Amino acid sequence: MSDSSDFYSLNVNTLKDPVLKKLSEVLDKTNNKGWRKLGEIVANDRRFRVSMEEMEKCSLKVLELEGSPSRSLLRLIGDRGCSVKDLVEFLQTMGHAEALQCIKPPAIKIIIQPQSQAVLSGHTVRLGCHAAGHPNIQYQWFKIKEEVPNGNSPDLVFSPVRVGDTGFYICRVNCGGSFEFSQWAQLEVYDMAATYGSACYSLDGKFKIVIQPQPQRLMIGDTLELECAAVGKPIPQYQWYRNGVPLRDANKKRCTIPYVRLEHQGKYRCEVFSHEEHLWTHEADIVIGPRISCTISEATECSEEDIYAFGHSDFENSRNKSPEKAYATDKVALLIGNMSYQNHPKLKAPMVDVYDLTNLLRQLNFKVVSLLDLTESEMRNAVDEFLLLLDKGVYGLLYYAGHGYENYGNSFMVPVDAPNPYRSANCLCVQSILKLMQEKETGLNVFLLDMCRKRNIHDDIIPNVEALRVTANIVFGYATCQDAEAFELNSSGFTNGVFIKFLKKRLLEDEKITVLLDRVAEDMGRFDPTKGKQALEIRSSLSEKRALTDPIQPRGCSDETMARNLQWAKAHELPESMCLYFDCGVQIKMGFAAEFSNVLVIYTSIVRKPEDMSSCQAYVTNFTPELDVDPKEMNKGTPEETGSYLLSKSLPQHCLYTRLSSLQKLKEQLAFTVCLQGKFTSVEDLVDWSTEVNIGKPLIAKLDLHRTMRRNSCLQTCLIPHSPSHSPCQSPGVEHYYHQCYPQQYQSSYLGVYDPAHAPQGTCGSTCDSDSLDFGACSNLPPYHQDNPTLAVSTNRVNIPIETTDDINELQTSFIDSLQLHDRY
Repeated sequence: MSDSSDFYSLNVNTLKDPVLKKLSEVLDKTNNKGWRKLGEIVANDRRFRVSMEEMEKCSLKVLELEGSPSRSLLRLIGDRGCSVKDLVEFLQTMGHAEALQCIKPPAIKIIIQPQSQAVLSGHTVRLGCHAAGHPNIQYQWFKIKEEVPNGNSPDLVFSPVRVGDTGFYICRVNCGGSFEFSQWAQLEVYDMAATYGSACYSLDGKFKIVIQPQPQRLMIGDTLELECAAVGKPIPQYQWYRNGVPLRDANKKRCTIPYVRLEHQGKYRCEVFSHEEHLWTHEADIVIGPRISCTISEATECSEEDIYAFGHSDFENSRNKSPEKAYATDKVALLIGNMSYQNHPKLKAPMVDVYDLTNLLRQLNFKVVSLLDLTESEMRNAVDEFLLLLDKGVYGLLYYAGHGYENYGNSFMVPVDAPNPYRSANCLCVQSILKLMQEKETGLNVFLLDMCRKRNIHDDIIPNVEALRVTANIVFGYATCQDAEAFELNSSGFTNGVFIKFLKKRLLEDEKITVLLDRVAEDMGRFDPTKGKQALEIRSSLSEKRALTDPIQPRGCSDETMARNLQWAKAHELPESMCLYFDCGVQIKMGFAAEFSNVLVIYTSIVRKPEDMSSCQAYVTNFTPELDVDPKEMNKGTPEETGSYLLSKSLPQHCLYTRLSSLQKLKEQLAFTVCLQGKFTSVEDLVDWSTEVNIGKPLIAKLDLHRTMRRNSCLQTCLIPHSPSHSPCQSPGVEHYYHQCYPQQYQSSYLGVYDPAHAPQGTCGSTCDSDSLDFGACSNLPPYHQDNPTLAVSTNRVNIPIETTDDINELQTSFIDSLQLHDRY
């Protein structure tokens, strides 16, 4: 509509579905300003008189799935010619301000968005933002969160552009009381004086490489730093290659390898691309040479008698001999993130922390089981299954994010159903889990505990934990010091906790695990919001140079190895995608994806419909009550609307999405109904069809973690209080457990969309004092989609820009660094 008068003359039924849906939700509320009051006012208007019988029919809509009395009433008066103007007058009579907010003229429409670009200093550069739809439009440009002086025109011109103009820009378009933000645009400016003598004088939009990577000769242990840069519009993307093979996670202008070895030698070059354009840099020869002298990386303490008993010459030889590369017989990780506590403050960061850590560990060839929101019995069962995956030489990693505490040197993880107050009998003792892991003769035991370590004043019981065996290769990474709190960042979207924020930047480094954690501790020490409040603590009995990047060398195809692979694969089987055919000629495709080991996403789309069918829609319903699925969160147009913010970029578009969490609670096979609703051109009424679908037990549901009786599958019989094998509140039970071999075609990649062609390789609540950025006032904004930089702003938002692109790390960091903090206790 070109102006508001055209908008108000529209028929009510021509309003867009999101507007009608929001308006209906507001009017459906049972109060003195609800739909019944609207019906009384409309009944007094002779043009749209509504009878009592019609009002009763509207009220019966509550009995239907997603039925709405308000929507029925609006459709009724719309059929009788009610315009938007008439409806506004009725709502004004009611004094319903919230409903009136739902009906407004169309928002400002930005038709030209600013584009990111990389340019050379000294040229003239223009960022443009143009809007249409309203007169008297005003513009205001921002750089990061600061207004650009004199930046109140549609075009932001830099003449000439300087290196200091590098940054991120966004334009706010205002008209009266409404406003809209443009997309973010990144401007990179290069000074040719620092580009190794390269030259480029044309800015016609095509890509041109201005910085080439340089050949280098390095020694083992040195840091390799390669750099390239290009100008172009839109801003270029990068991918580094070595000997023609793409390097993992090397997609920035700079490629850094902190500790080079002989295998890093080769020819490096970078591909610069955007859409269909791409260029290649020159090849840079990287030569790696050995160091002349050898140093001892680990100090050794031995008595004189020990030296001679061992053999003096052998001891000297061992000191000068380079250590052999360590290896694992397998790598297994259990990640638990507890957020939705029933009796304690809820947390936000564990979901993102577990998701990011899962993806990184999978790149290191770990078998990962990632779980959200577990009760006590579910946590104990999950640890039992984790122990089944361990064996001699296996690297085992346990990560926990949630509420926790520490008493008498023992760490306790708090389940989501823990009472208030909780005690050790309600929690899991980490040291008891370590005891059981030691008995598996694992090659490396890593515990990453992202929780508070304050003393629990309600728990005076001294745990009766058996003494741990004297074994090496145990590493504890505590997110905070003893008797201190761990924090997560209080932001409007989903962000990491402080520990994972820095750990994920280092986790893929080929370093001894303790060296890696030391670097994380240093990074955290430079983080101002938590300086003096949270510091990483490392405890280690590591006697070898063990790293998470160590290669896997299986001990052979033993029965234990096969059982371990089958057990892991069984917990990550996705149902096969399927096509459903209805008698009316409609074909529906249904697919499945795993966001976590206990979170499943179902997506449906209509792939074929008869020509004489004017419209049709398919949706899923009637899930088992065990999963506690909210019907209002099902069959959404975007994954984000279902709560699936992390997996959205991996899902196909133009589908309806439903997210099923807490699959560990599923006791029977997962069955549900697929409904189809269509309308033929020759028939006015809607026609419904339905069919039943059974997908068995997907993902972690196969392991029956919901069982309260202990399966005791690791066959541990030692009476350790709070151990996974014995709960203080439950009697241990023993039951035979049989592994089942599933066909290869049913095994699927984890954290992805099911593809039959790809099988797996292996068979605290209170707010802490902190200066907060004004942007924190926008906490009511919905989280953003990583692939969509356009910010959808609600009517009650704050009139300041909010950054929403996932790849703008510098800008995101500047926001996060001054956000409020929440503790985990």
